[in-house]
Amino acid sequence: MSSSIDIQRKDATFVPEVRSPTVRRRELGALLRKLRVDGGLTVEQAAERLLFSMSKLSRMETGHGVATPRDIRDLCSLYGVTDIAERDRMMKLASEGRQRAWWQAYDLGYETYVGLEAEAVAISAFQSSVVHGLLQAPDYARALHEGALPRFSSERIELQIEVLLTRQRILTSENSPQLAVVLDEAALRRTVGGRRVMAAQLAKVLEMSARPNVDVMVLPFERGAHPALESNFTILGLPNEAPNVVFVEGLVGSTYLERADDLKRYHEVFLKLQAIALGPQDTGDLLANYLRDLNESAG
Repeated sequence: MSSSIDIQRKDATFVPEVRSPTVRRRELGALLRKLRVDGGLTVEQAAERLLFSMSKLSRMETGHGVATPRDIRDLCSLYGVTDIAERDRMMKLASEGRQRAWWQAYDLGYETYVGLEAEAVAISAFQSSVVHGLLQAPDYARALHEGALPRFSSERIELQIEVLLTRQRILTSENSPQLAVVLDEAALRRTVGGRRVMAAQLAKVLEMSARPNVDVMVLPFERGAHPALESNFTILGLPNEAPNVVFVEGLVGSTYLERADDLKRYHEVFLKLQAIALGPQDTGDLLANYLRDLNESAG
């Protein structure tokens, strides 16, 4: 995520955890949906037999609703899940889906995204004008927020930076995801925060791109039109049965896509962007050249 979103921290205690309740709910939801479909039941039929509302069952299947132990017991009975290990697994997923995550210490407005990103095993992103959030340096991110509307207080901007830096820990964690980012050349040329800030930002991109789990490629202007000219998106590859998600960010709202056709389309677009972008070595050379020019002009 790169846009400025109003947040307030609810308390001062938070610790990034490995298992995300957001992903656990989606994993359980995918399993419940498969069991229902395999049983030949519609949502309406299953909800009627369970004495649930359709919306309650739909929310559980999409990972938006929280399942109680009684819900899991009733669902297992309806779907004929008799294996003790499988029932225990579902109970554990439901329990972990109710746990408190570090980002719930804040009023973010994009908790779903952070919850998905926190446990993604692969993240593929295209950014058309700014550096992706997981690669942003603090002063660069601060300058982005200072240039946004509505303008937030200094305190709220610092909370934004705190959340950003906490999110970035996933890239250096033991179970770090594979991050692949394609940056339009505009993200390098736009001098956010001044030359010194921009130099520090490019230095961070170079530093992070040297990590084995991070690939950064630049799409130069000279490559002309491409299939994501007016879009920023992130494909989140999730573990186990949790369905993958495409996050599409916009000025007035964001969208989460998980239909197979949408996922296929965005994967194809991302592969095309990678194919026409500069390779890792040429990208590194370009970043180093921009960084040298910024340092010389700033000095």
